[in-house]
Amino acid sequence: MDTPLSTIAVVGLGTMGSGIADILARAGREVVGIDISDAAAARAVTALENSTTRAVARGRVTEEERQSTLARFRTSSDLQAAAGADLVIEVVPESYETKQEVFRALDGIVRPDAILATGTNALSVTRLAADSAHPERVLGLHFFAPVQAMKLVEVVSSVLTDPRAVDAVTRLAQELGKEPVAVGDRPGFVADGLLFGYLNQAAAMYEAHYASREDIDAAMKLGCGLPMGPLALLDLIGIDTARTVLDAMYAASHDRLHAPAPILKQLSEAGLTGRKAGRGFYTYEGPGSATTVPDALTPRAAEAAGAGREVRSVGVAGSGTMASGIAEVFAKAGYDVVLAARSQEKADTAKARIAKSLARSVDKGRMTGEARDETLARISPAGALDAFADVDLAVEAVAEDLEIKQELFARLDKICKPGAVLATTTSSLPVIACARATSRPQDVIGMHFFNPAPAMKLVEIVRTVLTADDVHATVREVTTKVRKHPVDCGDRAGFIVNALLFPYLNNAVKMVQEHYATLDDIDTAMKLGGGYPMGPFELLDVVGLDVSLAIEKVLHREFRDPGLAPAPLLEHLVAAGCLGRKTGRGFREYARR
Repeated sequence: MDTPLSTIAVVGLGTMGSGIADILARAGREVVGIDISDAAAARAVTALENSTTRAVARGRVTEEERQSTLARFRTSSDLQAAAGADLVIEVVPESYETKQEVFRALDGIVRPDAILATGTNALSVTRLAADSAHPERVLGLHFFAPVQAMKLVEVVSSVLTDPRAVDAVTRLAQELGKEPVAVGDRPGFVADGLLFGYLNQAAAMYEAHYASREDIDAAMKLGCGLPMGPLALLDLIGIDTARTVLDAMYAASHDRLHAPAPILKQLSEAGLTGRKAGRGFYTYEGPGSATTVPDALTPRAAEAAGAGREVRSVGVAGSGTMASGIAEVFAKAGYDVVLAARSQEKADTAKARIAKSLARSVDKGRMTGEARDETLARISPAGALDAFADVDLAVEAVAEDLEIKQELFARLDKICKPGAVLATTTSSLPVIACARATSRPQDVIGMHFFNPAPAMKLVEIVRTVLTADDVHATVREVTTKVRKHPVDCGDRAGFIVNALLFPYLNNAVKMVQEHYATLDDIDTAMKLGGGYPMGPFELLDVVGLDVSLAIEKVLHREFRDPGLAPAPLLEHLVAAGCLGRKTGRGFREYARR
C-alpha cells in the first residue's frame, strides 16, 4: 500500500468507468479497462479518443501527448487483466451480489498489497470489505459524473480500512486535480446523502400533481441557482439508480423522506430509466441523448393574450429590501408604481434605496442615465395605503407574520377598486388565509418573488382554491412582462422552492449534529459534487437561522412528517441568538461590520 498507484484497473466501463479511465490515463497512469461487454470497452476507447482529440483542438495537449495517453489505456474482457494493478476501482452495477462477485474474484487475482476500491454511492463499503479476503485494503472511491468536470471525490473508510490505503487514494485524487473529502461509511455518504432526499421529494411533488415537471425544474434552477432541475437530474443519474440509492438510504435511516417515491418504481419497472433509455420524466431524442423532445406532457402554448385583466399601475406595500426590489422591477418594466409604507419618511427611504440600486446599474453599464431617471419618475412614494385606490395590482411585501398580512389585506379590500388583483409575496404562509381576510378571495393570489428581486428571475405564482382564472392569467402575464419566469403551484407550505430546499438544509444540520462530517466538508461536497452555488451552511448563515427555523417549523406543521422536524442543533443556535451573518455568528463566525 506504500507503493505509488501507477497501474490502475477500472472494472466496469459504463459512463462512470469510462470517465474514471479517461482522467487516469490523462494523468499518466497505466490504465486497464475491464468489461464483459466488448461493445462497452470499444465505447470507452472511442470516448478517450474523442476527448483527447478535443483537448488537442483546444490547445490543452499536443498530438504527441494525445498518442501517449491513448497508449496507456488498454481494455480486456477478462478480470485476470487486473493482476498487476496497484489499485482496482470497480464501477459495476449497484448490486451487492454483482460487486461481491467482483471482489471475491479479485482476491484470487491481485497482489496482497493492491488496494480495492468500490465506486458505490449507496451500498455499504463495510459489508463489501467484510466479504473480502483482505478487508483492510477495501475502501470507497466515489467520483461524480461527469468525472472529467466534477471536482469532488468522496474517500470512504470502513472500520476495517487501513489508513495507508486511505492516504494513498487521497493523494491520487489530489494528483488528478480533484478535491477529496474523507467520509465514513453510510448510505449516500455526504453529497448523495443530501442530494437524493431532495430528488426524492421533487419526484413525490411531481407525482402528486402539485406542479409540472418543467415548473419544478425551473423553480430550483432559477430560485436556487442549481445547474439542473431535480427531475432532469434524476433522468441523467438514472431513475433505477436513484431508486437503488434511496432504498439503501431508507434501510439505514427509516426516514420517510428516503422512502423512494412510488413513481420511481413505476418508471424503473417500465424501463423508463431516464436519458439512457430515451425516456424518464422527460422524453429524449433517443437513448443516451441529452436533447428533450415534446411529448404528451409538454405544456402547450399559453392561452391567447387578453385572458387576464388590464394592469397599468401597481401598488407595492412595504418599505424593506424586498418591497423596494419589487417596486424597482415593476417600474423598470414601464408600470406606474405606488410604493406605500407606514410613513412618508419610510416610503421616501425605500425610494432612495431604489435610486442607489439603479445608480449601480448605470455605473455597471446595465442601463442608461435616462432610463434610470424614467424608472424613478414612475415610482410615487406614499405614507398610507389610501394611495392604492386606483391601482390595478396591489402587491404586499410586509413582515412574514400572518396577522400583519391579514390586517393589511382587510384594509386593501376596502381601499382598492373593484377588479383590482391583490397579491401576497409570502414565502411560507397560507395565501388562502390572506384571501379570507377580504370580501373578494377570488381576486387574491400569491406572487412569491425571490431576493434580491431585481436579479432573481423566478416568481412562484400561488393559486388558492378560490383564485379566479382571469386573476391567475393576469399575474402570469404581468410576471412575463417584468421579465421574470412564472411557475405555477398550489397553496401549500413552502410552495416549490422552500418545500424542497429547507428539508435538504435541515438534513445537512442533522449530519453535523451526528458528527458524521464537518461544516467545511459538507459545504465542499455540495458545491463540488452537486453544483450548488453555496454550501448548505453558507446558505443558512446568509438566509438567517431564525428565518430558516421558522420555515422548517411551517413545513413540519403542514406535512406532519417526523423527518421534517427541525434539527435540535438549529433550534439551539437560534435560542442562543446565533442567527447567521446578520448577528456575526451562526454556524460560522463573521467579522463584525
